[in-house]
Formats: sequence, structure tokens, C-alpha cells
Amino acid sequence: MRRRYICGAFVGVLVIAAALSATAGGATPSMRHGPIHMRTNSTSTNWSGYAVTGGRYTSVSSSWTEPTVTCSGTTAYSSFWVGLDGDTSGTVEQTGTDADCSGSTPQYYAWYEMYPKFPVNLKGTVKPGDHLSASVTTNGSGSFTLTITDSTQGWTNQTNARLKSAKLASAEVIAEAPSSSGGVLPLANFGTVGFSGASANGSLLTSSTPGIDAITMQSGSTVKAQPSSISNGSFTVTWKHS
Repeated sequence: MRRRYICGAFVGVLVIAAALSATAGGATPSMRHGPIHMRTNSTSTNWSGYAVTGGRYTSVSSSWTEPTVTCSGTTAYSSFWVGLDGDTSGTVEQTGTDADCSGSTPQYYAWYEMYPKFPVNLKGTVKPGDHLSASVTTNGSGSFTLTITDSTQGWTNQTNARLKSAKLASAEVIAEAPSSSGGVLPLANFGTVGFSGASANGSLLTSSTPGIDAITMQSGSTVKAQPSSISNGSFTVTWKHS
């Protein structure tokens, strides 16, 4: 059994403001993505999807369709992303999209984050049903390229960034409940999100990929989101509870 890094006790919730609604085009310092929290075997309080550990990872990529969020009048959040690090390490180099609820109003947007720095929201329009593809690559010496494309809306954002402290200890394709200074935020009802072409170090993820782990998002006895089985880089994550 691989040793789990309990990021919740270290860096997972070190943020400085209360949760507010995200606005595309600038940083949202009140809401953070970041490392896995409270990791126990194959459950987490904030991640659901697939991670691989046990090697050195220099690239990760996947595609997904932006889900339609169901808003019931309360503020809630859901994020979908690819990234390096964060499982067994305290940094994450990641890019993806959100489907959030500001009360009864849905909000969709794209972002990147070089955790522990704050996320930067991108200007490109994101709508439910859009086809997204994203990748994070590194030269292995602290230089990263984070790319996300919305082929439905016709835009691509590529960001070059540096993080010398990155351990390159894991690669992930994840649906997440983001965090604030108070801990993990309520998970918005995104229904089901489908990922395809999920790969690490240039190889599609399968059930036999060394170090692969299916992660269920769970708080206490409550399952919040759950992944399907994975085949040739394709799987789904289904919302269960806020």
C-alpha cells in the first residue's frame, strides 16, 4: 500500500478569504484548487477521478465535455482539471474549468493554477456542452506549459510558468470540490462529467497502469462523487451529494 500524504493538515486549506463567486478574467483569491485533502486509501474529501503515483511525471492530458450544473439556490462549486503533483506532494500545476452555482445562477469559466499560488481565471467563454481539452507538461527542471482549449468556442490558452519546488510525484485527471479558508466548499451538482484520452507521460491510463488509483470523494460516510472504471483513458465521474 502506498503511503498517503495528508495535505489537509499542511497546505490544502491555507487560503486567506471567505468564498465568493468567481468572475472570469482575473484571479479569485477566495477559492482554491490544490492538493488532495485527507487522503485515506482510495477516498478523499475533495477529489474524485484518477491519479497515478510512484514514478516521475512530466506530462498529463485529457479531454472532457463541460457538464451542466444544477443550481438549487445555494452557492456551490465544481472543478474539472488535469494536473501534475498534489497526491504525495504539496504543489499542484493544473488547468481546467469550473461549473459553479452563485445561488440559482450557473457560472462557467476556465482557469489555471500553480499551487500554492492563487488561481488565475481565463477570459475564454465556457458553456455547458463545450468540448475541452487540457494538458500540463514540464521540462523536468521547473518550467511548465499549461494549455487548455475550448474547441466549441474556438479558443486556446497557453501559459508558461515556473515552479522549481515541483516534485513531479503524481499525475491526475480530477473532478474537485474547491476549498476556501474554511475548508472544502459545497460540491455543485454537475451530474456526470466524462473524461477521455486521459494520459500521463504520453501513455493512456488504464486499470493496469502502474500506480493508478481510482479516487472517490467522500466526507465521513457520505459519498459526494464517484468515478467509473477506466478503459483506454476514458471514464466518468458522477455527482452524488453536495
